[in-house]
This record gives sequence, C-alpha cells and structure tokens, in this order.
Amino acid sequence: MLARIESSGLVGVAAQVVDVEVDISRGLPAFAMVGLAEAAVKESKERVKAAISNSGFAFPRDRITVNLAPAGMKKEGTGFDLPVALGVLAATGMVPQGAVQGYLISGELALDGRVKPVRGVLAMAMEARRKKMTGVVVASENGGEASVVSGIRVYSVSSLAQAVAFFSGLVELSEERPQVFSDLSRTVPPVDFSDISGQSHAKRALEIAASGRHNLLMNGPPGSGKTLLARALPSILPPLSFDEALETSQVHSAAGLLNREAPLVTLRPMRAPHHTISDVGLIGGGHNPLPGEVSLAHNGVLFLDELPEFKKRVLDVLRQPLEDGLVHIARARGRVVYPSDTLLVCAMNPCPCGYATHPTRECHCSSTQILQYQSRVSGPLLDRIDLHVEVPAVSFEELSSKRPKEEPSRCVRQRVMEAVTRQAERFSESPIHFNGQMGSREVRRFCTIGEEAETLLEQAVERLGLSARAWVRCLKMARTIADLDAADTIATHHVAEAIQYRDFQLSL
Repeated sequence: MLARIESSGLVGVAAQVVDVEVDISRGLPAFAMVGLAEAAVKESKERVKAAISNSGFAFPRDRITVNLAPAGMKKEGTGFDLPVALGVLAATGMVPQGAVQGYLISGELALDGRVKPVRGVLAMAMEARRKKMTGVVVASENGGEASVVSGIRVYSVSSLAQAVAFFSGLVELSEERPQVFSDLSRTVPPVDFSDISGQSHAKRALEIAASGRHNLLMNGPPGSGKTLLARALPSILPPLSFDEALETSQVHSAAGLLNREAPLVTLRPMRAPHHTISDVGLIGGGHNPLPGEVSLAHNGVLFLDELPEFKKRVLDVLRQPLEDGLVHIARARGRVVYPSDTLLVCAMNPCPCGYATHPTRECHCSSTQILQYQSRVSGPLLDRIDLHVEVPAVSFEELSSKRPKEEPSRCVRQRVMEAVTRQAERFSESPIHFNGQMGSREVRRFCTIGEEAETLLEQAVERLGLSARAWVRCLKMARTIADLDAADTIATHHVAEAIQYRDFQLSL
C-alpha cells in the first residue's frame, strides 16, 4: 500500500513542502529511504521502528520504501521522523489516509514514541498558511512558536500515540492559542541612555546611526564606555513591527535559537560575537548551512568589540552583506540566502595598550606598533562605516552623581522615530526604508545641497582624502541629521556635522 504525508524542509530561512511517500510491498523485510536524505534523516528509520513498536503498534515485516520529494532537494534534520512514522501506519491502515491530508507535520521521535521539538517550525507554519493548508501538527514544545502565525490551525502532540489517536478521530486536540504580538512585546532593553554618564558626542552619533541605519565605529581608551554605549543602542531604535519581528524570529527559528517561553523575538536583537569567531560563524555556512551572527542580528545590532582583534579575513567577508543586506552561501549541493539587514557597531582602542588618546595615562606604544594595530582593519571595511566617533575617557565630574540626570532613552527614541517616519514618507514608493540604504539614484534625488555646503564638502574630500563612497555617505548622514532637525532641505551645518564623523585619524 502507498501513503503520502506532507512535511517541510528548510531552504535558508524559508520552508519548502516535502512529500513523504511511504510504500509497503511484499518481500524480505527492508527499510529504504531515498530522496537526497542526509545522515540524520536516514537514521530516522531506526527511531521510527522503535517508536512505533514502543507505542503499542505493530511494525510491518515487509519491504518499506520511503521517498522524500522533491528528490533534488537536500533533506536534513530530524523533523521527518513523525511524518515517516505516520506514513508507515497509514500505509498499513492503522491511520486513515484521508485524515492526514492537508496537514503539514513535523517532529522528532524519541525511542519511546515521544515527539520532540525541531527547528524551523515558524517558517513551516508560514508556508502552510501561504499554501492555505488545513493546519500544522508539531511537538508540544513547538506549539507556541507555530501559533505566532495567524490564519493557520496549530495542533501540538506529545507522542506518536496521541498523533495517531487525533488523526483516527479518537481524541480531539485543542488548537494552540494564537500569540498576541502586543502581549509578547512588553520587554525592556537592558541598558538605558540615562545609565551612561557624559559622552554626549558619542550619544549624538548613536542617535544619528539609529535614525538612518548608519554603521558606526567608536574609538577610545579602555573604560571610556564604548561597550555600554553599544549595548544601549537598541533602547533608542524604533520598536519592531510585527512583520519585522516575524522575519527576525524566522532566522532564529532556522538556527534553533528561539526561546520556547517567548516564541517571538520582540526586541531588536543585539549580537556581540567574540573576536575569536570564524568567518563561517560570522557570516553563516557550514556543511549544513546555518545563519551566522550577521543574520541573527537582522533588524537589530551587530556589535564587534575590540575590532582589530578579529581576524582580517573574518572582517573582510562582512563587506558584501553590509552593502546588500543579504548573505549568499553557495555550496556544491545548492545555494541559500540569509537576510543581514543589520546596523553594524564597532569599538576599538587607539593602540595596543589603549592609552594613546588618554589625557593622563601614558602610552608606551611606538608609532610602528600603532600603525600595525590599526592596519588590522582594512580600508575598504572602514570606508563602509559611516560614522567614526572618538570616545574620550570620562572625567570624575561626569561620573559624579551631583550632575543632572542624563536624558533617558525614551526621549531619544522619540526623536529617532520622528526621523524614521520622515524617511518612511520619503521612500514610500521605494524598496528602501532608511537613508543609509540609499543608492546613487536616491542620493541625487533627495540629497541636494547648496553651493556653500558643496564647497565645504569639496574641501573635506581634498583634505581628508575621502573616497567616492565616503562622499556619498557624508551626504546620506547629512540627510539623516536634517531629518532629526525636521528640515526638508540639507543645510550647511548638517553637512559640517556629517563631515566631522568621517575624520577617523588618531590625533597623537
């Protein structure tokens, strides 16, 4: 007999429907699985055998052939265990074949028949909704994740026996309660701007970066607050919309990093990988390609602390994702694309010892050591970072509690959101959303400046040796600064402020 169950496999962060076809015919007992299945999928036959037997069902002593279609798509993971087991039972008549039609089923089986969670369930539910299927059946631990997607029925099962009873009509399962986005989004950022003493210049740079999605580099001695400033950045970013939260959660689901208690990422992610990370860990990939840190920071912040300590090759692979907002990974068996629309924030010391710009502590580094230290970060990467800001050491007066209370993040966020709203109106008919994403055509249209500002920018290009890319980025920053001032036109002082963020040479 032949039975067909529908499941899904991951291609990047998206799900693709996979037909699990099970044929049982007379012959010597055998269990063959075809359809470009990796080792973990092929091993499922042993888990399926044990789960069926230990759940109280008779495992057929015939020739079993399982085909995973489309055969040209690589199948990986353990999510095919439950559909294969149900297919075997449906082919032997223990489960009505008509009852399983229209459901997308996924889950790993334990040897005793328990259904265990798998990654990528969020994408699976989205694909089921897109194809207007009856519903999805997943593990109990995955039920909350799948229920984030509205418009599709979600049933969770804890065991193979419960799944068989459900499809046989012996028990009724209640649908998972849809998660309400407003209930999930009541999270508070860990660091507020009011927690940071002084550093008004750096805070202004963070405000500009958050408003126009401009990459930022902070340079200063140890203990000046660079890391704390970076960790406070998510608190001034606009809240995630539901669509953005769904996109971000989909990436985390594909990586298997979603929190079971909070199945939707409602706070903009802040990823801070250690400087020993590999290029695969940062960009993504591997034998079975998974999202890297730059994709896990999608719609959020990627913070690279101690920038020169990262391997140069690792940093250089960031160039294309920063420009395109996408990571393309090509392997012999296929290609995957991961989103990487992230705000890059970097921090570094001015020299190996860190005190080249400190007002009181003496630096013992030679000019050659400083040059070698700074050259670890390539010029092309620095050119793609819009804002370069000096973060000086904090004085005792600034640290003193007698100073007036610092401006809280909610006030800064309000200005940022107003600037973002102006950009949304400007780019309403364009695929981009922020000034930092503008191409040459949008720059020519929206970043016109007067003669005085143009002369100032020309002088900056000559004196600072700015590249054509840096010149364009100055115009983008000037447009963002004007948006923060609620100005329709870019004034000279907007351009002047943008230029000061491009002079990243150390004053030694």
